[in-house]
Amino acid sequence: MAGGEIYVEDTGEVDLTPVVCLHSLFLDHRQFDGFAEAAAGQFRVIRPDFRGQGQSSGAIGDVITLERCAGDVQSLLDRLGIGNAHFIVSSMGGDVGFRVAAHRPDLIRSMVITGSSARAEPPGQLQDFLQWVEDVGERGFVDDVLTSTMRIMLGETTLNDPAKRDVVDLWTGRIAALTPELKPAMAGVIQRRSAVEFLPDIVAPTLIVSGEECICRPPDWVREMEQGLPNSRLWMLPKIGHSPLLEAPETVIPEILAFLRQHDGVPA
Repeated sequence: MAGGEIYVEDTGEVDLTPVVCLHSLFLDHRQFDGFAEAAAGQFRVIRPDFRGQGQSSGAIGDVITLERCAGDVQSLLDRLGIGNAHFIVSSMGGDVGFRVAAHRPDLIRSMVITGSSARAEPPGQLQDFLQWVEDVGERGFVDDVLTSTMRIMLGETTLNDPAKRDVVDLWTGRIAALTPELKPAMAGVIQRRSAVEFLPDIVAPTLIVSGEECICRPPDWVREMEQGLPNSRLWMLPKIGHSPLLEAPETVIPEILAFLRQHDGVPA
Protein backbone atom coordinates (compact mmCIF):
# COMPACT_ATOMS: atom_id res chain seq x y z
CA MET A 1 0.00 0.00 0.00
CA ALA A 2 1.10 3.59 -0.40
CA GLY A 3 1.82 5.70 2.66
CA GLY A 4 1.79 9.25 1.36
CA GLU A 5 5.08 9.76 -0.47
CA ILE A 6 6.56 6.60 1.04
CA TYR A 7 5.59 3.26 -0.49
CA VAL A 8 5.29 0.35 1.93
CA GLU A 9 4.40 -3.34 1.70
CA ASP A 10 2.61 -4.36 4.91
CA THR A 11 1.27 -7.86 5.50
CA GLY A 12 -1.13 -6.23 7.96
CA GLU A 13 -1.59 -8.93 10.63
CA VAL A 14 -2.22 -6.59 13.55
CA ASP A 15 -2.20 -9.50 16.02
CA LEU A 16 1.41 -10.43 15.15
CA THR A 17 4.63 -8.72 16.25
CA PRO A 18 5.78 -6.32 13.54
CA VAL A 19 9.12 -6.63 11.77
CA VAL A 20 10.30 -3.50 9.95
CA CYS A 21 12.65 -4.22 7.04
CA LEU A 22 14.92 -1.39 5.81
CA HIS A 23 16.65 -2.09 2.51
CA SER A 24 20.05 -1.38 1.00
CA LEU A 25 20.82 1.44 -1.38
CA PHE A 26 20.17 0.28 -5.00
CA LEU A 27 17.65 -2.30 -3.79
CA ASP A 28 14.10 -1.81 -2.47
CA HIS A 29 11.48 -3.68 -0.43
CA ARG A 30 11.93 -6.70 -2.72
CA GLN A 31 15.26 -7.40 -1.00
CA PHE A 32 13.12 -8.98 1.74
CA ASP A 33 10.80 -11.06 -0.45
CA GLY A 34 12.33 -14.30 0.79
CA PHE A 35 12.15 -13.24 4.41
CA ALA A 36 8.53 -12.10 4.08
CA GLU A 37 7.56 -15.45 2.60
CA ALA A 38 9.36 -17.38 5.36
CA ALA A 39 7.88 -15.18 8.11
CA ALA A 40 4.28 -15.55 6.93
CA GLY A 41 1.99 -16.36 9.85
CA GLN A 42 4.74 -15.66 12.40
CA PHE A 43 5.34 -11.90 12.10
CA ARG A 44 3.75 -8.86 10.52
CA VAL A 45 6.29 -7.74 7.91
CA ILE A 46 6.50 -4.01 7.04
CA ARG A 47 8.77 -3.10 4.11
CA PRO A 48 9.01 0.56 3.09
CA ASP A 49 10.95 1.92 0.13
CA PHE A 50 13.20 4.80 1.12
CA ARG A 51 12.50 8.24 -0.29
CA GLY A 52 13.83 8.50 -3.84
CA GLN A 53 14.04 4.72 -4.24
CA GLY A 54 11.74 1.91 -5.30
CA GLN A 55 8.17 3.15 -5.59
CA SER A 56 8.57 6.06 -3.16
CA SER A 57 8.73 9.59 -4.46
CA GLY A 58 11.92 11.61 -4.40
CA ALA A 59 12.73 15.01 -3.00
CA ILE A 60 13.75 18.35 -4.41
CA GLY A 61 17.49 18.85 -4.01
CA ASP A 62 20.78 17.11 -4.60
CA VAL A 63 20.89 15.00 -1.42
CA ILE A 64 18.35 12.86 0.44
CA THR A 65 19.87 12.61 3.89
CA LEU A 66 19.76 9.60 6.16
CA GLU A 67 18.16 11.81 8.79
CA ARG A 68 15.31 12.53 6.37
CA CYS A 69 14.90 8.81 5.73
CA ALA A 70 14.87 8.08 9.48
CA GLY A 71 12.16 10.70 9.93
CA ASP A 72 10.14 9.05 7.17
CA VAL A 73 10.37 5.69 8.93
CA GLN A 74 9.33 7.17 12.27
CA SER A 75 6.38 8.98 10.71
CA LEU A 76 5.29 5.86 8.86
CA LEU A 77 5.34 3.72 12.00
CA ASP A 78 3.47 6.38 13.97
CA ARG A 79 0.83 6.48 11.25
CA LEU A 80 0.53 2.69 11.32
CA GLY A 81 0.29 2.71 15.11
CA ILE A 82 3.51 0.67 15.53
CA GLY A 83 5.05 1.39 18.90
CA ASN A 84 7.60 -1.40 19.19
CA ALA A 85 9.00 -3.64 16.45
CA HIS A 86 11.83 -5.90 15.43
CA PHE A 87 14.02 -4.26 12.79
CA ILE A 88 15.94 -5.99 10.00
CA VAL A 89 18.27 -3.46 8.41
CA SER A 90 20.67 -3.84 5.50
CA SER A 91 23.54 -1.52 4.59
CA MET A 92 21.88 1.91 4.17
CA GLY A 93 19.03 0.47 6.22
CA GLY A 94 21.46 0.11 9.11
CA ASP A 95 22.53 3.73 8.80
CA VAL A 96 18.87 4.74 8.97
CA GLY A 97 18.09 2.24 11.72
CA PHE A 98 20.80 3.65 14.00
CA ARG A 99 19.28 7.09 13.66
CA VAL A 100 15.79 5.78 14.42
CA ALA A 101 17.14 3.96 17.48
CA ALA A 102 18.97 7.06 18.69
CA HIS A 103 15.90 9.29 18.50
CA ARG A 104 13.08 6.81 19.09
CA PRO A 105 14.40 3.85 21.10
CA ASP A 106 10.78 2.98 21.94
CA LEU A 107 10.36 1.73 18.37
CA ILE A 108 13.13 -0.91 18.61
CA ARG A 109 12.35 -4.31 20.12
CA SER A 110 15.39 -6.00 18.59
CA MET A 111 17.60 -5.42 15.58
CA VAL A 112 19.18 -7.61 12.92
CA ILE A 113 21.92 -5.78 11.01
CA THR A 114 23.11 -7.22 7.69
CA GLY A 115 25.93 -5.87 5.54
CA SER A 116 26.19 -2.60 7.42
CA SER A 117 28.47 -0.56 9.70
CA ALA A 118 28.38 2.72 11.62
CA ARG A 119 31.29 4.67 10.13
CA ALA A 120 31.27 7.58 7.74
CA GLU A 121 33.14 6.98 4.50
CA PRO A 122 36.90 7.55 4.92
CA PRO A 123 38.23 10.46 2.83
CA GLY A 124 39.88 8.40 0.08
CA GLN A 125 36.91 6.13 -0.43
CA LEU A 126 34.56 9.10 -0.18
CA GLN A 127 36.19 10.75 -3.20
CA ASP A 128 35.98 7.54 -5.23
CA PHE A 129 32.32 7.10 -4.32
CA LEU A 130 31.48 10.74 -5.10
CA GLN A 131 32.88 10.15 -8.59
CA TRP A 132 30.66 7.06 -8.77
CA VAL A 133 27.66 9.27 -7.99
CA GLU A 134 28.66 11.63 -10.79
CA ASP A 135 29.08 8.73 -13.21
CA VAL A 136 25.60 7.49 -12.37
CA GLY A 137 24.20 10.97 -12.87
CA GLU A 138 25.78 11.20 -16.31
CA ARG A 139 25.32 7.65 -17.64
CA GLY A 140 23.08 5.63 -15.35
CA PHE A 141 23.92 2.04 -14.42
CA VAL A 142 25.68 0.78 -17.55
CA ASP A 143 28.99 -0.83 -18.49
CA ASP A 144 31.75 -0.26 -15.89
CA VAL A 145 29.35 1.59 -13.55
CA LEU A 146 27.07 -1.45 -13.39
CA THR A 147 30.02 -3.84 -13.01
CA SER A 148 31.50 -1.89 -10.10
CA THR A 149 28.09 -1.59 -8.44
CA MET A 150 27.53 -5.34 -8.58
CA ARG A 151 31.02 -5.97 -7.13
CA ILE A 152 29.99 -3.80 -4.19
CA MET A 153 26.58 -5.42 -3.72
CA LEU A 154 27.58 -9.09 -4.03
CA GLY A 155 30.70 -11.02 -3.05
CA GLU A 156 33.15 -12.35 -5.63
CA THR A 157 32.26 -15.93 -4.70
CA THR A 158 28.58 -15.27 -5.33
CA LEU A 159 29.25 -13.44 -8.60
CA ASN A 160 31.23 -16.42 -9.90
CA ASP A 161 29.06 -19.24 -8.52
CA PRO A 162 26.98 -20.93 -11.27
CA ALA A 163 24.50 -22.09 -8.62
CA LYS A 164 23.77 -18.44 -7.76
CA ARG A 165 23.48 -17.20 -11.34
CA ASP A 166 19.73 -16.64 -11.02
CA VAL A 167 20.04 -14.23 -8.08
CA VAL A 168 23.00 -12.44 -9.69
CA ASP A 169 21.10 -12.00 -12.95
CA LEU A 170 17.93 -10.89 -11.16
CA TRP A 171 19.58 -8.10 -9.20
CA THR A 172 21.93 -7.11 -12.01
CA GLY A 173 18.85 -6.56 -14.16
CA ARG A 174 17.05 -4.61 -11.45
CA ILE A 175 20.05 -2.37 -10.77
CA ALA A 176 20.65 -1.85 -14.50
CA ALA A 177 17.07 -0.55 -14.72
CA LEU A 178 17.73 2.19 -12.14
CA THR A 179 17.90 5.74 -13.46
CA PRO A 180 20.08 8.76 -12.63
CA GLU A 181 17.16 9.92 -10.44
CA LEU A 182 18.75 7.73 -7.74
CA LYS A 183 21.66 10.18 -7.48
CA PRO A 184 20.28 12.18 -4.46
CA ALA A 185 19.77 8.97 -2.46
CA MET A 186 23.29 7.79 -3.34
CA ALA A 187 24.74 11.14 -2.28
CA GLY A 188 22.95 10.93 1.08
CA VAL A 189 24.44 7.53 1.87
CA ILE A 190 27.94 8.33 0.67
CA GLN A 191 28.08 11.66 2.51
CA ARG A 192 26.63 10.21 5.72
CA ARG A 193 27.92 11.25 9.13
CA SER A 194 29.27 8.63 11.49
CA ALA A 195 26.77 6.84 13.72
CA VAL A 196 29.41 5.33 16.01
CA GLU A 197 28.41 7.71 18.82
CA PHE A 198 24.87 6.28 18.81
CA LEU A 199 25.93 2.67 19.35
CA PRO A 200 26.43 2.55 23.16
CA ASP A 201 22.86 3.76 23.72
CA ILE A 202 21.27 1.09 21.50
CA VAL A 203 20.57 -1.56 24.13
CA ALA A 204 18.09 -3.70 22.18
CA PRO A 205 19.27 -7.26 21.45
CA THR A 206 21.16 -7.15 18.15
CA LEU A 207 22.32 -9.81 15.69
CA ILE A 208 24.96 -8.65 13.20
CA VAL A 209 25.28 -10.67 10.00
CA SER A 210 28.12 -9.76 7.67
CA GLY A 211 30.16 -11.29 4.86
CA GLU A 212 33.92 -11.63 4.85
CA GLU A 213 34.00 -10.58 1.17
CA CYS A 214 32.17 -7.29 1.70
CA ILE A 215 34.37 -4.55 0.22
CA CYS A 216 32.31 -1.44 1.08
CA ARG A 217 31.62 -2.27 4.76
CA PRO A 218 34.67 -4.45 5.54
CA PRO A 219 35.06 -6.80 8.50
CA ASP A 220 37.05 -4.38 10.69
CA TRP A 221 34.23 -1.82 10.41
CA VAL A 222 31.76 -4.51 11.40
CA ARG A 223 33.79 -5.59 14.44
CA GLU A 224 33.95 -1.95 15.54
CA MET A 225 30.15 -1.85 15.35
CA GLU A 226 29.86 -5.07 17.38
CA GLN A 227 32.13 -3.65 20.08
CA GLY A 228 30.08 -0.46 20.24
CA LEU A 229 26.69 -2.18 20.58
CA PRO A 230 26.30 -3.36 24.20
CA ASN A 231 23.93 -6.28 23.52
CA SER A 232 25.13 -7.68 20.20
CA ARG A 233 26.34 -10.90 18.60
CA LEU A 234 28.36 -11.05 15.36
CA TRP A 235 27.95 -13.79 12.76
CA MET A 236 30.62 -13.41 10.05
CA LEU A 237 29.99 -15.48 6.94
CA PRO A 238 32.81 -16.77 4.70
CA LYS A 239 32.48 -16.49 0.90
CA ILE A 240 29.66 -13.93 1.27
CA GLY A 241 29.74 -10.25 0.37
CA HIS A 242 27.59 -7.22 1.12
CA SER A 243 24.14 -8.84 0.83
CA PRO A 244 23.84 -11.95 3.05
CA LEU A 245 20.04 -12.07 2.70
CA LEU A 246 20.39 -12.43 -1.07
CA GLU A 247 23.59 -14.46 -1.22
CA ALA A 248 22.78 -17.10 1.42
CA PRO A 249 19.03 -16.93 2.17
CA GLU A 250 18.78 -20.62 2.98
CA THR A 251 21.22 -20.09 5.86
CA VAL A 252 20.54 -16.53 6.93
CA ILE A 253 16.73 -16.36 6.97
CA PRO A 254 16.22 -19.31 9.39
CA GLU A 255 18.82 -17.81 11.74
CA ILE A 256 17.08 -14.43 11.66
CA LEU A 257 13.70 -16.00 12.37
CA ALA A 258 15.16 -17.94 15.30
CA PHE A 259 16.67 -14.73 16.69
CA LEU A 260 13.37 -12.86 16.36
CA ARG A 261 11.43 -15.66 18.06
CA GLN A 262 14.01 -15.72 20.87
CA HIS A 263 13.51 -12.03 21.51
CA ASP A 264 9.80 -11.75 20.81
CA GLY A 265 9.07 -11.54 24.50
CA VAL A 266 10.83 -8.19 24.88
CA PRO A 267 8.17 -5.89 26.42
CA ALA A 268 6.37 -3.65 23.97
